[in-house]
Amino acid sequence: MQSFFINRSSIDVYENCIPSRTRLILTKLLLPMTTIKYTLDDYLKHLKAGEHRYENVYESVCRMILDGADAVSKVNVNGKTTYDYRLFRENGKALVGLYSEINSFVSFIKDAAEGGSSSEMAFVLVGEPGNGKTFFVEYLCRAYRDFLRMKENKKYTFRFTNLNQIGSYGKIKEIESQTFEDPVILALNLFGDLDKSLAYLKKLRFTKTQIATLAARYKPLGACSDYIISEIRDLCGGNLLKMQTFLNIVPVPMSETLGTVTGKYSARDKITSSARDLIGEESVQRLLHIADTNNPYRIDLRVGALARVGGGGIHFSDELFKNKKDLIQVYLGVIQNREIEMDGYKWPIDSLIVATSNNEEFNRFLNEKEEAPIVDRCRVCYIGHNTDYKLQSKLTRYALGSSGKTTIFGEKLHLDPNLNFSLSNAVVLSRIPKSDKLTPLEIRKLSAGEIAGDKSIKALIELIDDLQREPDVTKRFGQRGIGHRNLGRAVQLLAEDSDSQEGRCMFAGNVFKCLEQVILDYVTDSTLRRKYLDDLKIAKSLYRESVSTSMFNAYMDEPMAIKKEVMNYVNMVIAIDSHEIGPDQMWRYMDPATKKMKAIKIDETYIKSVEDRMGLKNQEQKESFRTMIRRIYGRKAHTDPTYDFMDNNDLVKAVTDVRLQSDVAGAASLVGALANRTNDENETLYNKILLTMTDKLDYCPTCAQKTIDYFCTRQDET
Repeated sequence: MQSFFINRSSIDVYENCIPSRTRLILTKLLLPMTTIKYTLDDYLKHLKAGEHRYENVYESVCRMILDGADAVSKVNVNGKTTYDYRLFRENGKALVGLYSEINSFVSFIKDAAEGGSSSEMAFVLVGEPGNGKTFFVEYLCRAYRDFLRMKENKKYTFRFTNLNQIGSYGKIKEIESQTFEDPVILALNLFGDLDKSLAYLKKLRFTKTQIATLAARYKPLGACSDYIISEIRDLCGGNLLKMQTFLNIVPVPMSETLGTVTGKYSARDKITSSARDLIGEESVQRLLHIADTNNPYRIDLRVGALARVGGGGIHFSDELFKNKKDLIQVYLGVIQNREIEMDGYKWPIDSLIVATSNNEEFNRFLNEKEEAPIVDRCRVCYIGHNTDYKLQSKLTRYALGSSGKTTIFGEKLHLDPNLNFSLSNAVVLSRIPKSDKLTPLEIRKLSAGEIAGDKSIKALIELIDDLQREPDVTKRFGQRGIGHRNLGRAVQLLAEDSDSQEGRCMFAGNVFKCLEQVILDYVTDSTLRRKYLDDLKIAKSLYRESVSTSMFNAYMDEPMAIKKEVMNYVNMVIAIDSHEIGPDQMWRYMDPATKKMKAIKIDETYIKSVEDRMGLKNQEQKESFRTMIRRIYGRKAHTDPTYDFMDNNDLVKAVTDVRLQSDVAGAASLVGALANRTNDENETLYNKILLTMTDKLDYCPTCAQKTIDYFCTRQDET
C-alpha cells in the first residue's frame, strides 16, 4: 500500500490551491509535529548571536527593498534622473513604470524606519481605476511574504501553554499572542519591571550596547498577553524557570489566505460592515471557558483584519474612503496610535498600512470637512497612467495574456505583429494632455526618451511642471486616460469578434473599432470621450506608418530593410560633413554598435530626395535638419551605440517613399500592383510579399492579406 504524507512546507508551496478553511485545519493538525519551538532563553541567545532580528515593519520593508549591491539603479524618466529598485522588477509579472510612485513609497518607508513622521501615517495611492494601484500593493505584499520566508528574516511570536494549571481558563490550554507580538517584547515585560527584565538580558550576556538598543525600543505587551503573563508570574512566584514552562516561542505563520503578516480589507456595503471586521469583538465561545470576565482575552481580535498583521505585517485597505464613518474613525486611531483599542483595553501593533482610493471617492471625502483628521494622517500619492509607449507594450502583453490564445473551437489564435504596437499607442495617446507648445506625437516621443525633432526634453519638463500646479489632480500629466481595464475590454472585444474567430487571427486594424466601442460604452464624460476619439485618429496614423514600413521590408525581402536605409541616409549626412571622402565618393567609418570598419558611398541625389519628401524646401532648412541629425548621432554614439533613428517617423516615412519611388515608381505604383493582380508580374510580386510577411515578419496568412489590403487603401493617411 502506498502512503501519502503532508507537511507544512507542502501546504506553503500549494497555498493558492488549498481553500483557506482546509488550510487552517491542516495547519492546526500539523502544528504539534512541525512547528519549531524555542524556549525564551533559546530564542534570546539566537537573537544575541545575530540569527534573529528585532526590527519593526518599516525596517524590514526598507531592508527588503534597499539591501544588496544592485538593489538601486539610476534611470532617466521624462528628462529627470530618478531611482529604480530591483525588487519591483524581478518577478515574472513585475511592475511596469510607476517610477515616481515607487520612489515616493520608498522615501516614506525610509523616513518611517528612521523614526520620522511617516511612522504615524498611512500610505494612500489615489488615482483613476485601472492604473495599477491594487497591483502595486499586492505585488509588495507578495514580495514581503517571500522575504519573510527566508530563514534569516523569519518572524517569531510566543504562545502561553499549560494554562489549565492556572484554573481560570476552562478547557483552554494554549493561547497565542493575538497580535503576533515579538518574543523580545515579552522579554522586556517578563517581570513587570523594565530594570528587572534588562538584568535578565544581562545574565544572558547581552552587551551594554545591545541592552541599550533593546531598552530604547521598549513596547508594552497587548492587554491579554500582559494579563496572562501577570497570572503566570503570580502563580510561579516570579521564578523564571517555572515561568518558562508556560512559554513557547513559535514562528509566525506565513499565509496569504489566512491574512497573517499581509492582510487585505476591501470596503464593503455600508449597512453590513462594522468595526468588528477590523478590530474584532467579544467572543461568546471564550466566555464559556474564561471564569474571570475582566480577562481581556474574552475579546477575539483575530476576527478582525488588523490583529492578524499586528506583528510586523502589512495591512492593505482597498478603497479606504468608501468605508462608512465609524470604520474611518477606527482607522484614524490605528494609524495615529498604532494600537487596537476596545472596551478600554489596548493592544499595540506594528503594521504598515497601505491604502488605495479612486479620485472621485477621495474628492468626495475631502469635501466633507469634518473628516479632515484622517486625511492629515495619510501620505497621499497620486498615481498616474503610464505615458511611455515602450513600457506600455509590457502592460499590453499582460492584457493579451501569457498563455497562447485559441478560438472557441480550440484552434490557435494568431496575434498580428502590429497588435501590441497599435494598442499601446492608442491608450498612451489618450493619457497625453493637450498642449499649445507640443503636439501629442512630440509628447509621446519625449516621454519614451526619443528624439522629437527640434523639441528638447526641457519642453516636456516645463509642461509637466506647469500641469503639476493644477489644483485639480485629474488635469495633471498622465492622470486621465484609457486604463488597463478598458484596454483589457478592448482585447476581449477583439478576441470575440467574428473576423478574429473565422480568420483565427487578432488583426491589428480591427483594434481601433474595439477601442472606440469601449470609449463609447465606458467613458461618460463627453469632453473626455471626444478627446479619446481624436487620439484614436492619431493612433491610426501611426499604425498606417507601421504598415508602410512592414510593406517596404516585405518588398525588399529583408526584415530590417527600412532600418538599413534610414541609417544609410544618416551615415551619408555624417559623411558629407567629413573631410575624409575619397574621390570615388566613398567614406569609411567605424560602426558605433559593432566597432567594425564599414564603407558607404555618398549619394547626394538620395539625400536630397529624402529631404524633399520631408518638406525641407530650401538649403537652409536642409542644413538645419542635417545639423540636428549629426548632433543626435554624436550624442547617441556614446550613450546608446545601437540607436537607429527609427523613432523619427517623418524620416522613416520619407526614406520609405523614396526607396519605393526608385524601385517601383512610387508607393502608389506598388499599391496598384498589389491591388490589381490581373497580370503575372503583379501576381508574382503579391505572392513574394505575402511569402516574406509570413516567413520572416511573423504574419499569418490572414493578417498578411488584411495588411496588404489595408495598405492598398488610402485610409488613415496623414
